[in-house]
Amino acid sequence: MFRELGQMLVLFGATLRALPGFLRRRRSIGEQIFEIGNASLLMACMLSFFIGGVLVLQAGSVLVERGLGSQLGGLVGISLCKELAPVMMAILIAGRVGSAMAAELGSMQVYQEVDALRTLNIEPIDYLVLPRIVAITIALPALVVFSNLVGWLGGAAVASFNSDIGIPTATFFSNLREVVDTWDIAHGLIKAFVFAMAVGTVCCHQGLQTRGGPRGVGRSVTKAVTNSIVLVLLLDYVLTRLLQPFDA
Repeated sequence: MFRELGQMLVLFGATLRALPGFLRRRRSIGEQIFEIGNASLLMACMLSFFIGGVLVLQAGSVLVERGLGSQLGGLVGISLCKELAPVMMAILIAGRVGSAMAAELGSMQVYQEVDALRTLNIEPIDYLVLPRIVAITIALPALVVFSNLVGWLGGAAVASFNSDIGIPTATFFSNLREVVDTWDIAHGLIKAFVFAMAVGTVCCHQGLQTRGGPRGVGRSVTKAVTNSIVLVLLLDYVLTRLLQPFDA
């Protein structure tokens, strides 16, 4: 475990050293952003809408019974932008995009295409890893912003149309504006940025470490997704603890 952690840190450090030349890879970065962001948009929309709706269903009736129904918008807004949106989008990207990264790089490693790049004096980290990590660090925070908006709309829709809750949309969004401020949104975006770097590094590392043919590719994909999800949840706790003093 410590050896793999060290290898991932070395890979991340090498990617940071290659970062000044990212403009040379702007076309590849643009293609990766499209693949990560646009292709995940519908799934992110469905996930966010129903997460907002479930939050309202779970908390709405309890708050209404206690005469606090007008506070539902703030509760849903804070829960989504600070916690649920960044974590769920990171897990979605790890499962959908991270697995594809690991499979693609793993196949290139198995069929010696990575060695062929080195033979041509092309650095694999600069050519393969850098565009993917830059793209995911741009696309994931953008997906989180979109997730916040769709989740809030989903929560407002359920609060308005569910007869047991019956909170008007205007009341929902009024309370949301009172409770959620710019820092709360920035809190979630900081998490999304760190999650993106972690998921990109883990998945690229697992792909480049693939050995053993097609079966090895399958193992690398499985490890990439599971390790990414575990790391996202671990980092979520660490970042929440570090950012808490700034919430006051």
